[in-house]
Amino acid sequence: MDAFSHLQAGLRAVLEANAPGSTVEHVVVALPSFSMGETLLAHYATRLPSLEHRYLLGALQVGRTPGAHVVLVTSGPPSGDVLDYYSRLASPDDPDDARRRISCLVVPDASPRGVAAKLLDRPDLLGELRERIGGRPALVEPWNVTEDEVSVALALGAPLNGTHPALWSLGFKSAGRRLFTEAGVPVPSGVEDVHDREQAAAAVALIRRIRPHLDRVVLKQDNSGAGDGNWVVSTRDEDGRRVPRSRLGTDAFGVVPDWFAADLAAGGVVEELLRGRRVSSPSAQVDIRPGGEVRVLATHEQVLGGPNGQVFTGCRFPAEDAYAPELARHAAAVGVRLAGAGAVGRVAVDFVAVRRRGTWSVHGLELNLRKGGTTHPFTALRHLVPGVYDPGRGWVTHADGLPRCYRSSDTVEDPAWVGLPPGRVIEAVAGAGLAFDHGTGTGVVLHMLSALERDGRFGVTAIAPTPAEADEMYAAVPSALAGQRGTSMARAAARRSPSGSAASASRIRW
Repeated sequence: MDAFSHLQAGLRAVLEANAPGSTVEHVVVALPSFSMGETLLAHYATRLPSLEHRYLLGALQVGRTPGAHVVLVTSGPPSGDVLDYYSRLASPDDPDDARRRISCLVVPDASPRGVAAKLLDRPDLLGELRERIGGRPALVEPWNVTEDEVSVALALGAPLNGTHPALWSLGFKSAGRRLFTEAGVPVPSGVEDVHDREQAAAAVALIRRIRPHLDRVVLKQDNSGAGDGNWVVSTRDEDGRRVPRSRLGTDAFGVVPDWFAADLAAGGVVEELLRGRRVSSPSAQVDIRPGGEVRVLATHEQVLGGPNGQVFTGCRFPAEDAYAPELARHAAAVGVRLAGAGAVGRVAVDFVAVRRRGTWSVHGLELNLRKGGTTHPFTALRHLVPGVYDPGRGWVTHADGLPRCYRSSDTVEDPAWVGLPPGRVIEAVAGAGLAFDHGTGTGVVLHMLSALERDGRFGVTAIAPTPAEADEMYAAVPSALAGQRGTSMARAAARRSPSGSAASASRIRW
């Protein structure tokens, strides 16, 4: 047995110590290390610290698990008022105790790399983290697992709640399509293992023979995330005529940028873009425990945006009643296959749901052997409103047996808020009566507040009894900040106007 396998043998015991109600002293090292391709990391380089701070929502577990201590490893420090905010959320009756059990280890490095790689460059900080663990049981909760995360775990002597990097390619788009098929999950017409424009053109020609009315396809890089590795291309010209096979490689794929074509050399998929009277993008979260137990944790409706409508910007929980049970069945079947291959930890499974002639059909799109964009809002829900997921009812609370829903996004923003202190946002939301209320199990939970400094952005999860109420609460957040001005906008406004005032309309980017 190699060193990592020996380390992983202790994962089950630490997970048991980390169960709600446990008084066993233990440490959870939150390691939101986005160990992805260079292109993707370069795109998000300046946002990495705020994206890492989303996982402070995981620190809310200290309110339910008295023995838990959470250390967030991050490349930029959250402010003190943000840590105080999460401490009050976690334990409103004893926030001081929660604050003692929530801490950060800051690795001051602004390079576009995962924080695990940055930590490995700092043996002094690794030593400090070992001292904080202090011989207590510990586990590492990663975003994804590469050799860097394994090296951190070995250096700490703490098992990883994630899949061994040797299995990482199981989550690639091509491998995912094959696994869906093996698990009996329908997939759109498509071709795997595409590496260049010529192969992509040949794939389109093949799909057109199966789907004569094909209009658009999605070109997907095998190893990508957040929809940034997806590109929608048309297979018809401006007059709606099919682009001839001889010109598909140049005409239809001429809009694909050079960086995308270069990254595609590592492999990808061409897939039919399904159409119907209604189309949605649901997903499911699966947890695979040591020993192979598979649990479907939640289903969501993803909110997509960006130039191609493929970039994740937020979500709604739960997924539509009409197909949520089907999503859960498919996700469980995928989880069983992955567990059989040795996968452990979180898995995110993405689907497309299409309504035609009054009937919904569900197709598997891709799977990710890691946490995803729906992980942190669901984490807030399960720690603040304990309950259980029922595919037929959604989240059923332990306290009152009634459902809870939410609307969440990482992209509530306004240029006027650039430089706005997080504390003022927290106060404004509370002043508008929107703050989370433990008594009712409803309200707004904030995250990613450090992004205010860079681009006037923060995250919101609005928890309510019904989807309509969650949407209404979510939409009320920008109004709660009406009139708020950050330092950068205030200085710009002062230069423009003798009165120092400036008008700016807030927006929520979906």
